[in-house]
Amino acid sequence: MDNKIMLITYADSFGKNLKELRLMLDTYFKKEIGAIHILPFFPSSGDRGFAPLTYETVDPEFGTWEDIDALAKDYELMFDFMVNHLSRCSEYFLDFIENHDNSQYKDMFLRFKNFWPQGEPTEEEVAMLNKRKPHAPCVDIEFADGTTEKIWCTFSEEQMDLDLNSEVTWDFVERSLECLMNHGASIIRLDAFAFATKKLGTSCFFVEPEMWDLMKRVQDILDCRNVPMLPEIHDHYQIQEKIADHGYYVYDFALPVLVLHTIYTGSGERLKHWLRNCPRKQFTTLDTHDGIGTVDVKDLLTDEEIDAVCSKTLEQGANFKMDYSAKAKDKPVVYQINCTYYSAVGSDEAYLLSRAIQFFAPGIPQVYYVGLLAGENDYELMKRTDFPRNISRHNYTIEEIAKEVKKPVVKKLGKLMRFRNEYPAFDDACIVEDTDDHILRIHRVNGQYEAKLEANLKDYQYTITYRDTKTGKWYEL
Repeated sequence: MDNKIMLITYADSFGKNLKELRLMLDTYFKKEIGAIHILPFFPSSGDRGFAPLTYETVDPEFGTWEDIDALAKDYELMFDFMVNHLSRCSEYFLDFIENHDNSQYKDMFLRFKNFWPQGEPTEEEVAMLNKRKPHAPCVDIEFADGTTEKIWCTFSEEQMDLDLNSEVTWDFVERSLECLMNHGASIIRLDAFAFATKKLGTSCFFVEPEMWDLMKRVQDILDCRNVPMLPEIHDHYQIQEKIADHGYYVYDFALPVLVLHTIYTGSGERLKHWLRNCPRKQFTTLDTHDGIGTVDVKDLLTDEEIDAVCSKTLEQGANFKMDYSAKAKDKPVVYQINCTYYSAVGSDEAYLLSRAIQFFAPGIPQVYYVGLLAGENDYELMKRTDFPRNISRHNYTIEEIAKEVKKPVVKKLGKLMRFRNEYPAFDDACIVEDTDDHILRIHRVNGQYEAKLEANLKDYQYTITYRDTKTGKWYEL
């Protein structure tokens, strides 16, 4: 992967479809964006694309494979693959409902009666699970023959968990990944992969060593095209370190809350520690379609510091998604903060400093489409849809984008992004210098190319300087 900024966007949020997305990038962001994570653009029955019916077609509301192929000619593309689940409206699950035990896909989905020795989990076994709802992760499915059976569903009732011990499932996985690679996938994001391994007597979350076997089997499929994968997981930062130690790309999901803590307190101690020690083969984020994760920063911040960040974002208009895993059984724990990053930090100066820190951090930066325009919380959309996460999922028309790009903060962000993409200092060493607590100084070095960020964390003022390799002189951006 090229170390250039990757845009994260839905197919219909930066313009109403893929053609308008391309038009907006060509018109306003040709030098600012080097890659695109197009969030699921397949036919889907729920969860904004994350309950796919198939991976072999593009939702006609968004466009066609020709639109995807055209983007792939000019951008590296990241595509999602939901290794944990598939839509209950998919042809595979519908066939299962119709034919039940006579279906050729009867082993494709995870059936409670086949997993739990007694047919269902005990209260103790449910309590042990890492889950995303306050009850057992299942749904009662009525079959055409009149019988009812519990099918595992970790997430919504539209998303039926796959049985990855079944070869019919792996036939589907391989066929789907081949299709995505045929249409220009530069990297595959494995969504919710840590939930995909289920084993009796465990939390059914990131189960080892089965998890490593799963990742290797997926990577073996991708290796025929030299396509890497990015496992998506929100949990303790040490899991990301484990994955990185195995040579895979990881997300730096700790960075967003660490930067918020830094902005809110004016203290750089926690952030500096992480920047010195975090994985290097990673994608950095401040904002994504899923909000700002808090579980990823545990033990990098104290519980009190995390609570303080959450409280401050609440003042800024955020809402929370709670954690229902076994780890959170003693008291409610915030799992994700739903808020745009601009609204969370509250000013142009704080926002631009946050992005400068991200761009100087180790890894490939990702910028969410709302963040690209320094977008604020969309309370109207959240209320109209009655869906808390939509607070940070505003759908921009091309007319709105034409207006938003004129904002001074967006122009300044664009300058930062162009420098990050064009100056070659960011492919190698990242040196975080010893400074006073409220001063942050990051030095990026790649051979003769050098760039420095120096920031005052109390007033959000910063300077970026870089070395001209022809003259040896230093200039301020």
